[in-house]
Amino acid sequence: MSQFRFSKDHEWISVDGDVGTVGISKYAQNQLGDIVFVDVPEAGKEIKAGSEIAVVESVKAASEVYTPVSGTVTEGNVGLTETPETVNIDPQGRGWFFKIKISDAGELDGLMDQSEYEAYIAELDT
Repeated sequence: MSQFRFSKDHEWISVDGDVGTVGISKYAQNQLGDIVFVDVPEAGKEIKAGSEIAVVESVKAASEVYTPVSGTVTEGNVGLTETPETVNIDPQGRGWFFKIKISDAGELDGLMDQSEYEAYIAELDT
């Protein structure tokens, strides 16, 4: 199993080879509440790290999802279109948003590991 890395915008990425799977963290999902709509990117879209790539809407708010790394989208999780609540049930598993072929693996070094991310969100909640 690969290790999760996190952005300050609360996206996670799990890397297998040169492909990353991206979604929103449990913290982000908890902040949003009940997810009612997800717009995921289509395969083939090239994107730079930090760019808006998807949209998630809840009963409380709408939020953009940013890609933590640069690359080309290989797959969007179209199942979320039909069942957006999957993000509430399993945000760091079946609730993934898209997969990306990473063009610059060095960008992963700028992301937080699990313990760094937990410290980061603990500071946000104080």
